[in-house]
Amino acid sequence: MKTMNNLPDHELIQQYLEGDTQAISTLVTRYKDKIYTSIYLLVKDKYLAEDIFQDVFIKVIDTLNGGRYNDEGKFLPWVMRIAHNACIDHFRKIKRSPSIKTSDDHDIFEVLNFSEGGVEEKMIQGQSHERVRKMLDLLPEDQKEVIVMRHFADLSFKEISALTGCSINTALGRMRYGLINLRKMMVERQIAL
Repeated sequence: MKTMNNLPDHELIQQYLEGDTQAISTLVTRYKDKIYTSIYLLVKDKYLAEDIFQDVFIKVIDTLNGGRYNDEGKFLPWVMRIAHNACIDHFRKIKRSPSIKTSDDHDIFEVLNFSEGGVEEKMIQGQSHERVRKMLDLLPEDQKEVIVMRHFADLSFKEISALTGCSINTALGRMRYGLINLRKMMVERQIAL
């Protein structure tokens, strides 16, 4: 017998629709880190990210309950698209365009669940993260966005393409140029991570 954690997304959705509320909790738990992190990276505010995260899952539940979800084995990309649109809607409300800035907060790397280490390892890791944050802030927004979505939110290029509204090749190009620019900065500053 499979535990709920081992069930594929479509089976959990089916169980939820049949009245098992634990199934939706399992889905939320399965993807909360990726979804919350992506929202946080766009809105750059912990409390706002939590609010948007909750709104996203309210929309997900409403869509599932309304029978409007078309399961094609793409639950996570679908939820990520809802989250991205919720962030865009927020920025439209306050008349700002979204940007990913990481230099001001230290919370971003706490959200990503890095493994625990010794004091020295944590100190070195913190210094490395700070250097990466500063260098990321120097990249053009489109390159920074793709790098953050790929490496920190662990999205595929297909998912990034869908969320940013660009082709997969454009997303790949932005990633490539962003990494080239990061390498140049590391060489110029003689930084080793």
